[in-house]
Amino acid sequence: MSPLRISEAAKRDIKLLFIAKHALSNGDLDGQDGNHAPYHHETRTILEGLFDQLSIANSYEALLSDPGVDFVFPLLNRGGFFNSEMLCPLLCNRLGIPFLGANPILRGQSDDKHLTKLEGVARGVSTCDWAVYRAGAPIEESRCPAGERFVIKPNNSSASWGLSDASDWAGVKQAILAIHAEGYDAIVEPFMVGSDVEVPVIDMPDGPFIMPPMLFKQADPEHLRTHEEKRDLVDRSQKYELVAFEAADAWPKIREMTLKLAEIFRPFDYGRFEFRFDEASGEVNLLEVNLQCNLWSQKVYGRSAALLGWSQTDLIETIVAQSLTRHGLMDPQ
Repeated sequence: MSPLRISEAAKRDIKLLFIAKHALSNGDLDGQDGNHAPYHHETRTILEGLFDQLSIANSYEALLSDPGVDFVFPLLNRGGFFNSEMLCPLLCNRLGIPFLGANPILRGQSDDKHLTKLEGVARGVSTCDWAVYRAGAPIEESRCPAGERFVIKPNNSSASWGLSDASDWAGVKQAILAIHAEGYDAIVEPFMVGSDVEVPVIDMPDGPFIMPPMLFKQADPEHLRTHEEKRDLVDRSQKYELVAFEAADAWPKIREMTLKLAEIFRPFDYGRFEFRFDEASGEVNLLEVNLQCNLWSQKVYGRSAALLGWSQTDLIETIVAQSLTRHGLMDPQ
């Protein structure tokens, strides 16, 4: 597939609002959010080169009243409160402004790992056992899945913040309580040995376009990747590397599961579908779905686009062009 292009008329006439926490930064690593700052800066710079009428904001306040734009590119996903992923789309809906990404209900469904797994299981997608512990509900050991090592994380987390592991129920319960204290639900899964397969998808009018899959290949398949590692806040160069996924035997199953999951969330414009792959046994299990995920050139989407021969501008332009077309703001190119 060749990159899509935004028409010259759309570049000239469409008033686009880019809203992201670090949209106004200079691109340096942030002390808390790490590489999200250069990611937002990079995206802003690309959009500045694509649109003559670009507005930039870094807070929800930009959408509390009509900002006078035609389209919103929202990356303000982690707002620091429970279910914040849904707020930008909700505010856009309230104002009647088209925006990039899935609608609020689908965003909420995908961000809730428990609900995503239920959808997957209903369609024959492989996943390990799990239990969700909602904040305020009883914490019952009887619902905890069987295993010798457990992963505990916020049920609506991104980039593995709040992630921990434990080898017994006492440790699991302590981790659940810590997540509840932050105001979030918790999900518990048996630890799956292996590496993460990342499948980037662009939701095109004629069906999902699956980009080249990537693998976070771990030096130690029992290592638990942390938030600090994912945000480049610590050195992780000796622990894992992002490479092209080349396990040909496993790919047909992963591709089939990706397509099944993609149909649940359409239209979503773009999203990353994640699976845990044990290279030794060949076992594959769904981890989660991340709609409106990280598009940075140094992460999955950017590296996958490079395998297609696309530049980072090609990637951003393609995703925005198909969304503008979907919303009737631009004629098909």
